[in-house]
Amino acid sequence: MKLILTQEVSGLGEPGDVVEVKDGYGRNYLLPRGLASPWTKGAEKQIAAIRRARSAREFKSLEEAQQVKNSLESGQVRLSARAGSSGRLFGAVTPSDIAQAVTAGGGPGLDRRKIEMPQPIKSVGEYVVSIRLHPEVQARVKVKVSASA
Repeated sequence: MKLILTQEVSGLGEPGDVVEVKDGYGRNYLLPRGLASPWTKGAEKQIAAIRRARSAREFKSLEEAQQVKNSLESGQVRLSARAGSSGRLFGAVTPSDIAQAVTAGGGPGLDRRKIEMPQPIKSVGEYVVSIRLHPEVQARVKVKVSASA
């Protein structure tokens, strides 16, 4: 089955890529979740639009991505969230929360889909999160989660 990816799927491809997958994987996983759309001959315009949007979100050069990596790794992202007396959060810190905190702290605008967390952050403390800035550049950012008053 030929599909056009509309979102990044790890191990498969980036948005705008045309991929060949097994019928069951496409029909039961990718299509229902909106991660892909069926490939047709007229879908070339759709592929071009997805690629233009992706290129607008990405850093243009390797040097620019390296500069952003250095600025992110030199600092620390601070978040405050509601927590109980034991330090457990009422909910979890999401990649979207981290992207907003970086932007609020004067950093660059980041795409939440590029932030990789090994497990959900559900308690107060310090964590390390990976951010894919460029295919060759990955930043490791310290995130400090504290209890809000």
